[in-house]
Amino acid sequence: MHVAAGPGTQILLPVIAGLAADWGGGKAVVLSPTYAEHARAARLAGLEVTETEDMERLADGRLAIIVNPNNPTGRIVQRGDLLTLAAVMRAKRGLLVVDEAFMDVSEAESVAGAVDAGGLVVLRSFGKFYGMAGLRLGFAISHPETVVKVESRLGPWAVSGPALHIAGEALADADWQKAMREKLKADAARLDAVLAEAGISVAGGTSLFRFIRDTRAQAIFQHLGERGIIIRRFAERPGDLRIGLPAAEDWPRVEQALRTI
Repeated sequence: MHVAAGPGTQILLPVIAGLAADWGGGKAVVLSPTYAEHARAARLAGLEVTETEDMERLADGRLAIIVNPNNPTGRIVQRGDLLTLAAVMRAKRGLLVVDEAFMDVSEAESVAGAVDAGGLVVLRSFGKFYGMAGLRLGFAISHPETVVKVESRLGPWAVSGPALHIAGEALADADWQKAMREKLKADAARLDAVLAEAGISVAGGTSLFRFIRDTRAQAIFQHLGERGIIIRRFAERPGDLRIGLPAAEDWPRVEQALRTI
């Protein structure tokens, strides 16, 4: 297993899509609904993009993309299914990309330990769990040959020295990680309870965000926005919303806003 560090996972997406394009172009298939930037990066690399909710269709492309756990729904694909798909992609000289940006707050099982067999790239983000998106740091974990190609496209000094130092300290702090997972779990349960009081059921998510599917989604978005609370809505899925966990000082305002829906 080898790791390429880049200035945020966002920068790694088109680099990896470009590798698949170089291996013969063709189609990228994305398990949807999910983070939109994967499809955009594949299109920029010249690949034809198909988005699907059917896991079996992922094997149709040169590049298959799964966000696990998923953003925004929280969907989890089991490790065995991912490894089976990786073997299929490897046999056809394709590539499976598994974006594990939210793995640090999930009970899902990572496939990072299986990348040496080839045909598989695992993306890990530093900014999500550690709350330092502005640090710009992400990782591509893959077979050594693939990592060399990624690093050659990134060029020298892809990540700043301060970012590497801060990340090294944070990744080594197991006590903080344990305490933060417990806090996030408690905060997610608190948000679920407030949403339930407002008659809003949680359809999924992770302990960093909650996913809502509700016929009143646009009215909820408007109501909260008028009170200075911005949540995520999706133009292509008007019944869906994603709401993050409030900061400690914002809980009273968020709870009051939800109770007045």
